[in-house]
Amino acid sequence: MPDKISPEIAERIQLLEKKFKNSGQDMLSYLDGLLYDQYITYWDYIRLDTLLSLQVPSTPFPDEMIFIGYHQITELYFKLVIHEQLQVIEQEQLTGTYFLEKIKRINRYFNVMINSFEVMIKGMEREQFLKFRMSLLPASGFQSAQFRMIELYATNVDHLVHYDDRVRFRESETTTSIPELFQHIYWKKGGIDKATGEKTLTLKQFEKRYTPRFLRIAEQVKHSNIYQRYLQLPESEKLPELKEELRKMDQNVNINWLLMHMGAAHRYLRKESGTVQATGGTNWKEFLPPSFQRISFFPSLWSDQEHAEWGKQWVDHTFNTSTIE
Repeated sequence: MPDKISPEIAERIQLLEKKFKNSGQDMLSYLDGLLYDQYITYWDYIRLDTLLSLQVPSTPFPDEMIFIGYHQITELYFKLVIHEQLQVIEQEQLTGTYFLEKIKRINRYFNVMINSFEVMIKGMEREQFLKFRMSLLPASGFQSAQFRMIELYATNVDHLVHYDDRVRFRESETTTSIPELFQHIYWKKGGIDKATGEKTLTLKQFEKRYTPRFLRIAEQVKHSNIYQRYLQLPESEKLPELKEELRKMDQNVNINWLLMHMGAAHRYLRKESGTVQATGGTNWKEFLPPSFQRISFFPSLWSDQEHAEWGKQWVDHTFNTSTIE
């Protein structure tokens, strides 16, 4: 005689019957599928074989594997950051508590990336890097579309305009369109050849591939980006801890993360007679130093003095040329 069906199982069967009936599906067919289906494995669930097949060096230098792996890991963390940002942007009934949890997660992701950057700064032989990097031309980390999306999801486009143009746009008596502001976004200066004043191939490729998508995002979230969602909160929901976490996010993305890249650039691209050009011909000194651009996602959360000293510590950073081995 078969064992008696427990109340818990009977309840689940009733719920399944309701689900399949409401969608016009035959529950027995799905139960047959479940009966014959195989148990999922760890390696299948995370697509491990596919994941491990994606590290494909272009040269025989062993340290290129480190370079590729670290950048792929970084892009996965960027994906998680965007995942959290979109939940805040799309949440209809946004509370300070919910907002706080998402920003905390974003800061955890950036803390992992920042604290692990020694893998890039001290984990590769400089001689190997300077050789295998030539096979990357004209590709550059400058072309990380996800990082640019993080910026657009975080704040208004006018806060991302190059520092030289920012005051002019803010003092203008007419409203500047998003496409016009985008033409003056800070990172584009890093894709200009200083000798000729022309756009590098790296920038041209990047603009052609992603500009329509960037403009679409900027337009879609102009009233609902992270900064706007914070400003729209009732005062009772603007928790002190939320303000502090947003400030941490600003520092993590716009100061600390850039400082790590400054350290790597000094470690690998600087030499006594001058500076080795970055891959793609990007002017890393133009767009990486945080004190040059003073980009802040959440400007009203900082004092005038804090803005004036924004990113000032990059000069004395741990990974500057006087301390790097």
